[in-house]
Amino acid sequence: MRPLFYSLLSILMLSCAAAKYKPLKINGVSFVASRGVVDASHVKPIVNINANAAAVMPFGFIRDQAHPEVTHNTKRQWFGETRSGAGQYIEALHKEGINVMVKPQLWIAHGEFTGFLEASSEADWKLLEASYSDFILEYAEMAQEYNVEVFCVGTELEAFITHRPAYWQELIKAVKAVYTGKLTYAANWDEFWTTPFWHQLDYIGIDAYFPVSTMQTPTVEDCIKGWAKHKPGLKAFSEKLDRPILFTEFGYRSVDYTGKEPWRYDRSMTSVNLIAQNNATQALFDAVWDEDWFAGGYLWKWFVDHNNVGGVDNNQFTPQNKPVEQIIKAHYKS
Repeated sequence: MRPLFYSLLSILMLSCAAAKYKPLKINGVSFVASRGVVDASHVKPIVNINANAAAVMPFGFIRDQAHPEVTHNTKRQWFGETRSGAGQYIEALHKEGINVMVKPQLWIAHGEFTGFLEASSEADWKLLEASYSDFILEYAEMAQEYNVEVFCVGTELEAFITHRPAYWQELIKAVKAVYTGKLTYAANWDEFWTTPFWHQLDYIGIDAYFPVSTMQTPTVEDCIKGWAKHKPGLKAFSEKLDRPILFTEFGYRSVDYTGKEPWRYDRSMTSVNLIAQNNATQALFDAVWDEDWFAGGYLWKWFVDHNNVGGVDNNQFTPQNKPVEQIIKAHYKS
């Protein structure tokens, strides 16, 4: 019986080893920078919704597109937008068992869309590239210093990438020279198909504002049908590149027609529709989260001062103190 027992045990062990390893989903939030330091009281609400990850988002600024120089880590910025602030946030999150993605972002004067950022001369391209590299490499070095789990090399910069692909390939090499964790890029939902450097990264990052329903108050079923239009392409893209897809941002406003153009944040949309937010969020979880090609994502967006943000009269993206918070908590626990 002894030889037979060991033979069966060996077969069982080999079968287990051959089974495809499924890493835990990234159940994350986008942790918005604030003026001051954070502590356990600011992180506990993230833990309480069963999240296991958060994006920390330091900022760089371009004050004039005619002179596209990125400035960052200045005394004029909020604490959470700077290197010291981001580092302090990371320590507070890690202390509570929350993994971190560092996701440096650009703000262009007057809130202009970063996807349109481009220079008008070779000299200005060189200025943009040099200053952007300084910005990104500073935070890549910081991410290494704090043992950050994921680093994002950029967010929604389609024109910049289209015009200067060689620069981006060299930038990623430079990031890898100082940071040894997982890498991604946050492509806009309609941009990722043409991003040329996914093979250099670990995740296909997508800011996932896919249109899923034209209904004023979308139902879960209608949104799931909407996702059915996108999922085959996402699956095929993931398989082609042999990379999992990570939603570097996802979420819905508590507003009418929230599934129609989920990227819209303008103030012209004044309604409050909590049911729309609930249904669109539940549908995303039902349609996408358990897919093998999907790595998880970071909910947009989560503010530091939990008790004083969001609420049932708020029509913006945050789920805080709204019914959808319980939907997220239940799903992140599963």
